[in-house]
Amino acid sequence: MQVLLNDLSLHGQFPSVPCFQKALQSIMCVRIKMRQFGRELYCHRNVAQAQVTHRLTMQQAVQQLNQDERRAVMGWLTQHGPFWEDECCHEPDDYLEYQGRVVTDTALGEAAFRCFNGSEYQLVSLVPSDWLFTPIPVIWHRDDITSIDVPNHCEISTLEIALHVASPSIQSWKQLASVVQSRCTNLTFAADSFEPLCGHPFVNSAAQRIVELLETLDKLKSCSDAQGQRTAEGQRVYQDHFTGKKTWFTDSSDKDKNEFKSELTFNHPANNGQTLFCAWHGKVNSPKIRIHFSWPISANESLYVVYIGPKITRR
Repeated sequence: MQVLLNDLSLHGQFPSVPCFQKALQSIMCVRIKMRQFGRELYCHRNVAQAQVTHRLTMQQAVQQLNQDERRAVMGWLTQHGPFWEDECCHEPDDYLEYQGRVVTDTALGEAAFRCFNGSEYQLVSLVPSDWLFTPIPVIWHRDDITSIDVPNHCEISTLEIALHVASPSIQSWKQLASVVQSRCTNLTFAADSFEPLCGHPFVNSAAQRIVELLETLDKLKSCSDAQGQRTAEGQRVYQDHFTGKKTWFTDSSDKDKNEFKSELTFNHPANNGQTLFCAWHGKVNSPKIRIHFSWPISANESLYVVYIGPKITRR
């Protein structure tokens, strides 16, 4: 489960700075509670510029806190995050709306998009605001019109309940390997596919993103009919995540294929002495991690995941 700060719940509604500070303290308590469960509260870098009173932005209001509080808040909002836009999955031309209001490029839009695609995303909103209800119904206008409800927390008590029932947070790369191999049974992992992560600092947000990518790849592999053709659901997964401006999966450029041909060639997981050229990859942006796998995906052949680790095609 991932939780995003609802930036729409900052709309200049606070009558005074002390009222805003009280709401902000509650949000900082939410961050502490989430860390107790091994999770983080995601925000957007631009949220510091949101209007909180009639005259002041969030950043301006935060300047009136004491030094320690100010550093903690601004460190989160402008430096450390994590920031959901680093791994933003919906595109600016995705038409997501709530009661006629476009919510594309907002935390609500991103959470809804992730929920549409099978991930567990929820929101936390400031109190008071115009968003003191749950769930928030979001409509996605695409080939057809789809609606989904996004859970929204206004009290730390309801969030704590959700954290208790959510799947345990992943705490290490080793645990990540165990989790995804048990969940993604349609994928075949090379014995050393996770080794490139060893020795690198564990990043929880990156681990969650890897899970999301591999589960999507696993789903696409399973979406074939009796004739081996991609089903309608499989075609939707392909259109949503393998095409477009912010595609989750992509082929390497011709230049990278030539320059990094050796690095993109891996021992075949099933056939000793043979190799696989795996230029197709899933992308984690913060930090730069790549998931390389065999291509094309066929109903009658194994889908091999051969590499999960730092970006190979670095210059």
